Amino acid sequence: MKVWLACFLVLFALAEVFNWVGNFTLPLPIYILGGALLAVASNYDKIIGSYFSDITSEISPEPLQLDSSTQSSRSISFTIARPVENAQQSEID
Repeated sequence: MKVWLACFLVLFALAEVFNWVGNFTLPLPIYILGGALLAVASNYDKIIGSYFSDITSEISPEPLQLDSSTQSSRSISFTIARPVENAQQSEID
């Protein structure tokens, strides 16, 4: 019984909040400011990361080279199919 009552109260509160938010309006400058803040927040790592990338590139060690034992010595070959024009021409003949 307590669970049903709690669920009813939560759903009722959510419905009332949704109804209130539906009638709530903001002026256009607030929307523009909010959009600008969202753009800055979504690109924060690109903006701030560029300042730290110069420092980390000086500190970071040389990239490690792979050993020759890990590299494959086998070569890869591909078969090239006939061009479409030649295939169509041979079907016509």
